[in-house]
Formats: sequence, C-alpha cells, structure tokens
Amino acid sequence: MFIVEFLKDVVVSAVSMLNSASPWMIFSFFIAGIVHAFVNAEGMRKAALGTTSIKGLLLTTLSGMCIPICSCGTIPLGISMYYSGAYLGPTLAFMTSTPMINPIAIILAYGLLGKEIATVYVITGFVAPMIIGNIANKFGGDELYYKPAYENQRKKLQLKEIKPSFKKRFQGGMRWSFQELAFSISKYTVSGMLVAGLLFTVIPQEWIQRYLGEPGLVSLLGITVVAALMYVCAVGHIPFIAALVASGAAPGVAITFLMAGCATNIAELISIDRMIGRRAMLMYSVLVIAISEVAGYVTNMLFPDFKPVLDYDAVNHSISNANDLIVAFPEWLQYGCTAVLVIYACISLVKWGRKMLCK
Repeated sequence: MFIVEFLKDVVVSAVSMLNSASPWMIFSFFIAGIVHAFVNAEGMRKAALGTTSIKGLLLTTLSGMCIPICSCGTIPLGISMYYSGAYLGPTLAFMTSTPMINPIAIILAYGLLGKEIATVYVITGFVAPMIIGNIANKFGGDELYYKPAYENQRKKLQLKEIKPSFKKRFQGGMRWSFQELAFSISKYTVSGMLVAGLLFTVIPQEWIQRYLGEPGLVSLLGITVVAALMYVCAVGHIPFIAALVASGAAPGVAITFLMAGCATNIAELISIDRMIGRRAMLMYSVLVIAISEVAGYVTNMLFPDFKPVLDYDAVNHSISNANDLIVAFPEWLQYGCTAVLVIYACISLVKWGRKMLCK
C-alpha cells in the first residue's frame, strides 16, 4: 500500500510539473519547426550564431532574457537552433538565459525580493550565460557545431538547388519538429519529469526550506545540486523564495536557487546529453552549479545585514504588473498538452523496444 501511494505521489508531482511546461513545449515545437525550415547554417553565420564570436553570445543571451519560457520549453528551441547551425556556445547561452530570467521575473524580483537581490539577479542572469557560452565555444570538441547542417548547406550550394516554396518549407519544418524532434525530446522530458517527481517526493519541502536558511558554502552547494535537478520556474518560485527570505533565509539562497533551479533540470540535462553530447551536458551542468554557488556566496558577503522587503504596496504593485504579462493557460489545455507529450514518449518507447527485440 505504501509503495502504491508513493508511486502515486511521484506521478502527481511529475504531471503537475509537466502541466506547467507542456503548453510552452508544444508552442516551442512549432517555433522550432519554423527555425528548422527557414534558418540554415549560412543564416546562423550571418547572425554570428554560427561562429564563436562574442556577438553571437550577446545576441542569444539578450534575446533569451526577453522570452518568458521555462527550461523545458527552451529544449526544442535550443536543439533546433543547434541543428540549424548555431554553435554550442550561443545554444547553451540561450538555454541558460531564457528560463533563468525574463521581464516578468524581474518585476516580481524587485517587488518581492528587494532592489539589492533583484539587481544581483539581473546581473547574474546576463553574466552567467555569457560565461557558459564562452567556455562552451572554447572547449567544445566534436559537438562545437552540428556538422550535418553545414554539410547539407554546402551540397545545396554546389547543386544550386532551387528553393522549395514557402508552403513546402513550412510543412517540412513542421514535419521535422512534430515527427522527429518531438519524439526524441518528449521521451527525455517525460522520463526526466518522473525522476524530478521522485526527487520532489523523496526530499521533503520542509527540509528544503530549512536548508535554504543556512548561508554557508556547503549548504549552498547542496541546495544548488538539488535545485539543478528539480523543475523550477522563475516566475512561480520567486514568491516562494521571497517568503523564505522574509522568514530569515540568507539572501544568497535566492540567487543560488533561482539560477540553478531555473536554468536547468534533469529533463533538460538528459536532452542535452542525448541530442548534443555528454561533454556539452557536463559543461553546462557543472558551470551552472559552480556559477550559482559563487553568485549566492558573493551575495551573502555583499549583504550580511540584509533586511527583507516588506513594503506591501510595492509588493502588490509588482504582482499586479507581473500578472498583466503572465500568459495563463487553461487547465484543460495544460492536461491536453501533457497528454500529447506522454503519447509521444510512449510511442518512442515502443519503437525503442521493437528495435531492441529485433537485435
């Protein structure tokens, strides 16, 4: 009986997290199809995304900071960019900045966490993706860029192929995204969310809240690792962090938890590992954990006598402004999109099983 209840709690947690991410993922599949259809390796080069230049990192970091999509929603977009010719650096910079920080999160941070923490949050949200992208560009090996994207581009130029019509390119992009990309990503996302649900169930919320209150380096490292594996939404978790800080938690935990938790989760790590490469995933995860640890510790050093913001007028004003920007998906749509991802994952699992049996 205990095992049944435990598994039920794990599934409920996973479904809850999937409901938050799935509408954005389906939307991201659509955008990813457009990117795949109309953006090629040459286009990436012209935009500096197909190079190791700082310009490309700056472009993807700033654009990512303006898009309010969670870490799971960035997976289709980031993978599509990479497969279309973007280098590893800009890809990882985009996949870091997009979920970590956005206009809605900034408004909530200034209202609920105070200008000191919010300012550090904004600076970290810009600097961290730039650092991660630059290191990825310098130390990326075979996965520095997706070679078939450039090989296909050269073949097209040599053959002087006539471009297909807009309709055919659009259909081809949607077919690639919803028939190839969606199957690949969904199985990693659903399995990752199940693991995240397991972590969420095994690790009590009370323990996380108590541990977040410790300002030491060791406690920050522990919560950083936990946050990096969990599914955390910047907008949804800022009120949670604000309540902890108001209850006495060190200010650095806000930076650490939001950065490590929002920038990555186990579903995203599995996707990067399987679809880009193990080294890219390790660089990404280690750098996110290391930078968030340092940022949290420095924040604690900068504000040893930090006093939480309790200006309710400012808080209510910030929440009101943020709510005006938030896209609230109806419950039926959330469950519908989650069902689509689960179906994709199940079909992919069946295909994998058949291949294993045929060997």
